[in-house]
Amino acid sequence: MKPRSSAGRLSERMRLPVLACLVALAPGGAQTGTEAEQPTFSLDVKVVNVLATVKDRSGRLITTLDKDDFILEEDGVRQNIQYFAHQADLPLNIGLLVDTSGSQKYLIPEERSAASQFFRSVLRPKTDLAFLMSFDRNVELLQDYTDSQRLLERGLQELHVEVPLAGLHPNPTGQKPQTSTALHDAIFLAADEMFRNQVGRKAIVLISDGYDYGSKVDLNEAVEAAQRADVVIFSIRYADLRAGVGLGTSSLKKLSEKTGGTLFRVSRRRGLPAIFQQIEDEMRSQYSLGYTPQRALTGAGFRKITLKSPRKGLRIQARDGYFADAI
Repeated sequence: MKPRSSAGRLSERMRLPVLACLVALAPGGAQTGTEAEQPTFSLDVKVVNVLATVKDRSGRLITTLDKDDFILEEDGVRQNIQYFAHQADLPLNIGLLVDTSGSQKYLIPEERSAASQFFRSVLRPKTDLAFLMSFDRNVELLQDYTDSQRLLERGLQELHVEVPLAGLHPNPTGQKPQTSTALHDAIFLAADEMFRNQVGRKAIVLISDGYDYGSKVDLNEAVEAAQRADVVIFSIRYADLRAGVGLGTSSLKKLSEKTGGTLFRVSRRRGLPAIFQQIEDEMRSQYSLGYTPQRALTGAGFRKITLKSPRKGLRIQARDGYFADAI
């Protein structure tokens, strides 16, 4: 994995205090006049933020709901939704992670083109930020956080495939080949180093066939890192059948489902540009729900989140929990 030092250089940006704390009136008796109109911010109040995407049975995005259309539970106990907003105009932090292992050799040119269009469409100058990583044997930060289309284009041009020297799988002697796909490491590093200290909406767009070989962390550790950083993962399974790689759908599905994202599959009927457009639509259609847990945030355990709606026929995508010590 490299370079940790590069991946640790986080850009400063405007923070969203409403996502970090609740507005609380200064303690004391009843207030009147100007004093009552000037609330103070209580940094001691811990708020759990949940991003949600809602679709109907046919997969169409639903963007007209309000707070009363959601029921939120933590470990089976219903919570009071104290903060609710549509996310169409709030800033985005996006990380594009591209598989550059040998199995992607013939797919990189199309990925460059589609990703370039995606950045041009989704990034608003001085509002949204994006970074670019590639992964094969190593995880490399090709472009740090920026809103510059020029810099992102330059980073995309640095996407180069690591050509397999001994196949993708161990040979009969058990020796490892000189190539691998550190997918889990890429997710872990992006979440832990690029997103952990960021505030606001955070999303990973992952392009890969879903095959991992040679990572230093396993799938569960990658999922946990993403959950701790509050990152939504949109996985795009793009496989070249000529490479003879086995299915990696289950890993990509878990990464997305556990974080509130979506798994997409590139096919003849739905190409990469269409999928990027759908990801943009989903990110612009999210709801944000915030609550203060009824049970105090003590310890370091995982807490299960369940988000549903009293309305029939709706499917809600949201992360399935959080770690109390990460709030």
